[in-house]
Parts: sequence; C-alpha cells; structure tokens
Amino acid sequence: MNLVKSVALIAAFGTLAACEATDKTRDRNIFDTKDLSQLKAGIWVDPNGCDHWIIDDGVEGYLSQRLSPDGKPVCSGVAPPNTATGPFKEGSWVPDTI
Repeated sequence: MNLVKSVALIAAFGTLAACEATDKTRDRNIFDTKDLSQLKAGIWVDPNGCDHWIIDDGVEGYLSQRLSPDGKPVCSGVAPPNTATGPFKEGSWVPDTI
C-alpha cells in the first residue's frame, strides 16, 4: 500500500514539474504567420456601450478595452451594444465557418 502511494506521489510531482509558466503577453505566431501589428483592429461594443479593440486572425482573437489618454473607457456609440464593427478579420487566413 505504501509503495502504491509513493508511486502516485512521484507521478504527481513529475506531472507538476512538467508544467511551465507560459508567457501569454506575446504572440508566438505558431499557427498564424502575421505579426499582430500587421493586423487591423475593429471595435466591439460591450453591453454597457463602451468600446473594445478587437482583432480576429482566424486562429486567435485579441481584445482590449479602448481607453482615452487619461485612462477612462471610451464609449463612442459607433455601434449598438454587443456588436463588432470594422475590419477586425482582415489578415485572417482561416475561413469563417459561421
């Protein structure tokens, strides 16, 4: 019984040791070939009417809140709430199946 627990414990530690922290602050371009700076952003309007920059390259999607220089949310009224507008799918190499 102790041998089984020991083996399970070693397996658990081995599994945890295999996990490594992944830097999710940059795009590694594993599936997509264009750098994020080469893609065009559109705007998604959240349920509160505020803008968010949105990019969809077909494999990954990117979203960040649109802020004014003083850090306040921008709520421009460019589109109705829960709507995406603009060229956010330009540069996509994966066809949209929907």
